[in-house]
Amino acid sequence: MQDEPTPSELIKAVADFLRNDIAPTIGGHNAFKLRVAINALDLVTRQLMLESGSDAAEVERLSQLLGRQGSLEGLNRVLAGKIASGEADLQTSGLVEHLWQTTMDKLAVDQPNYAAYRRELERK
Repeated sequence: MQDEPTPSELIKAVADFLRNDIAPTIGGHNAFKLRVAINALDLVTRQLMLESGSDAAEVERLSQLLGRQGSLEGLNRVLAGKIASGEADLQTSGLVEHLWQTTMDKLAVDQPNYAAYRRELERK
């Protein structure tokens, strides 16, 4: 185990420094490039914080859906094959729920401010 600060904390500190101290002093195309870099750091921070939990939940859902154990990549490959062959479709018990939750988990990392994502969170 490493001492603090954690990788997430370090990345967040750099992003905050760039956002609060550097960004206000830069204009033009460099300001755009800096904004892209800050967004990338924010995305990596969210991945580090959320990915292991959402991946574990996805493996659990896939294992129940497919009736077998395996890696996340392997289980997704099996599910994709079943969908491609017509063996699984939107009528398959649990599939819609799995796909919806997987999408929501991905949006939590990728686009947490996406309006439709925020509305769906409020509905729950």
